[in-house]
Amino acid sequence: MAVGPFLDTSVLLAGLVDFGPQSAPAQEVLHAVAEGKTGRASTAWHCCLEVYSVATRLPPEYRITAADAVALIREEILGRMAVHGLPDTAQGSFLQTLAQQGITGGRVYDAHIAEIARSGGATVIVTDNRKHFLAALRHGIRVETPSEFVAAFKKS
Repeated sequence: MAVGPFLDTSVLLAGLVDFGPQSAPAQEVLHAVAEGKTGRASTAWHCCLEVYSVATRLPPEYRITAADAVALIREEILGRMAVHGLPDTAQGSFLQTLAQQGITGGRVYDAHIAEIARSGGATVIVTDNRKHFLAALRHGIRVETPSEFVAAFKKS
């Protein structure tokens, strides 16, 4: 199966939890993944943990139970996507790169997710936080919003 999009937490969360009209593009991405139209989508284990963390602490009108979060992650992410981590052999060099590039604080997590996407062979990262993943462009990885991905997907 062809390598599909690498989905960031923002897309997974909005695709699984209905926040209203702003969730529509992410839901369309996940629907295409479920139908097998995108190639084998992937994400990072870190993103799965973020989905669980955020979904279970959202404001009450959007919050889902821990059991429902686990069920969604198992069925919609683990059941349909490749889930990657950073290979053990890459961890030391990744830390060194963080220090050399002055990446600190919360930016570390997005850099980690981008590096997992790169090491997993991703050609496109789909995210609602484009500016967090601009470093991926250096590696020839496109960074698209769900709307952009869906529009490009529909053209092909």
